[in-house]
Amino acid sequence: MSAASSSVPEIIVPAEAPARPERQPDRFPRAVVFGCAGTSLSDREARFFQAAAPLGFILFRRNVATPEQVARLTHDLRQAIGQPHAPVLVDQEGGRVARLRPPHWPEFPAARRFGDLWRHDPERAVEAVRANSRVLAATLLPLGITVDCLPVLDLPAPGSHDVIGDRAYSTDPIAVAQLGLAAAEGLLEGGVLPVVKHMPGHGRAGVDSHHELPTVDAAEADLLARDFAPFRALRYMPLGMTAHVRYLALDATRPATLSPVVLGEFIRDRIGFAGLLFTDDLSMQALPGAIEDRAAAAIEAGCDVALHCNGDLDEMVRVAAAVPPMSRHAARRWSIAEGIRQRSQQPADPDRLTQWRDMMLAGG
Repeated sequence: MSAASSSVPEIIVPAEAPARPERQPDRFPRAVVFGCAGTSLSDREARFFQAAAPLGFILFRRNVATPEQVARLTHDLRQAIGQPHAPVLVDQEGGRVARLRPPHWPEFPAARRFGDLWRHDPERAVEAVRANSRVLAATLLPLGITVDCLPVLDLPAPGSHDVIGDRAYSTDPIAVAQLGLAAAEGLLEGGVLPVVKHMPGHGRAGVDSHHELPTVDAAEADLLARDFAPFRALRYMPLGMTAHVRYLALDATRPATLSPVVLGEFIRDRIGFAGLLFTDDLSMQALPGAIEDRAAAAIEAGCDVALHCNGDLDEMVRVAAAVPPMSRHAARRWSIAEGIRQRSQQPADPDRLTQWRDMMLAGG
């Protein structure tokens, strides 16, 4: 285990829940977002979350059944840590990546639908994707979900794995930047924070990072000119997510999530991203080593918050013991992001926006 992880006391799940005070203002949350196992919290999970004090939570298909159940779960998650404004994240991109699905929730188009429209009518495509994000936000916010891991700013390359595929808007960096910006702004207008992903670019990956580590051998100049361009255009967004990808021209030994060089020199300096930086899911098999060592190494490398999604409580206990409280810089980045979210919300008519989006996608 790394030096940083050994300095953090072990998290032990208490046998009984003590009183649940509000988190003290001078106590930063632990630099981690956790998943949970099912559609409701077990007593053991609730006790663990209270003891671990994570920044927030993320939901997956295993966690959703009905709107009433999801709203109750997000309430209970926040209550467990005494933080009514703790972030609850979801991957609701549209297309094949959607945790909330019919019949209880609407189906959303894949990103590529908007990119196809952009090729012959960029203005209409931008308006369609903005309307789509407003509807996404109107779907999520009543459930207590305040962060959507969208937009995907990756640029698929010839021969790359389909793990990104139609989740990307286009192979044109200008289209991706314009559509990604509209998607992010639409979410913000609906009171939901966007997460730009996967920094600094997952589009060239030849394998699925859920199962193994992709290695990209493109030249630094090519990465800077093409892959990094959409992220540079959205560098002022409040939240971002790393890619579990190794770029030989940037750091020949470590994936971006674990690389101080990629995180510092390229994402922070060359791209200019100043927001809160999440890891991608630490449970993905692209990363080497034990789960607690992955978490500690990611924070040491420069990620602000580790993301552990699979809901395995034994793993979460180990991750919590390896991850420190958020740094002062990270806590300030989160405070700025939440402030932006609370100030950005505007009223919307989801039915009208859905009709408008569909009309534009149909060419009407």
